[in-house]
Amino acid sequence: MSSILIIEDDEALNTGLSFDLEAENYQMQSAFSLEEGRNILKDQTFDLIILDVNLPDGDGFHFIQELKKTRDMPVIFLTACDMESDAVRGFDLGADDYITKPFSMVLLRRRVAAVLKRCSKLENTNQYRDSYLHINFDKTEARIMNQELALTPTEYKMLKLFTTHPGQLLTHQVMLDHLYDNDGNFVDKHALAVNVNRLRSKIEDDIHKYIKTIYGMGYQWAGENHGC
Repeated sequence: MSSILIIEDDEALNTGLSFDLEAENYQMQSAFSLEEGRNILKDQTFDLIILDVNLPDGDGFHFIQELKKTRDMPVIFLTACDMESDAVRGFDLGADDYITKPFSMVLLRRRVAAVLKRCSKLENTNQYRDSYLHINFDKTEARIMNQELALTPTEYKMLKLFTTHPGQLLTHQVMLDHLYDNDGNFVDKHALAVNVNRLRSKIEDDIHKYIKTIYGMGYQWAGENHGC
């Protein structure tokens, strides 16, 4: 049974979300402020946090920035603001999804299930495999239809980032943060675009497309991992 922490100061919404998700067999716990959330997280770990961006005692963005320094738990942001810049900021901080109020419970349930399913898969494999492409990250081996690929360490890092976040928008900043090296190379959007295009040329053809460009924002992995 997956465990979910909801941090939302609107008592009616918090209670309603908890009731609805409990009916879907999730184990729920509620907090109504960031302070209460911090106290709960001192002693417990959750499979997912649903977090309101604007709370009376602080900013949900800063809260997650602080949390992710020591613990990596999936997060879905809830917000009343539909500005694209806020959504991008949320994804930059490592959000797994971002939902604008008001929203339907059907939408929320599906988003929750999708995030938990994706994260559950990541815990069980360090490989990516479909009918065309196979990557073994432990052995740093990649093959297309049994033909070995020559990939650079940076390309393996990019593939690991992509395949462990399928369908999720990876903003330019998120990718740069993950791919930044100790020598100061690979630190701008132009270098990122060049490396993405080089990787595409190695793993894609006219039929098999894996990396989708979200113009002005970043990239998205469109492949599907079928396990090992």
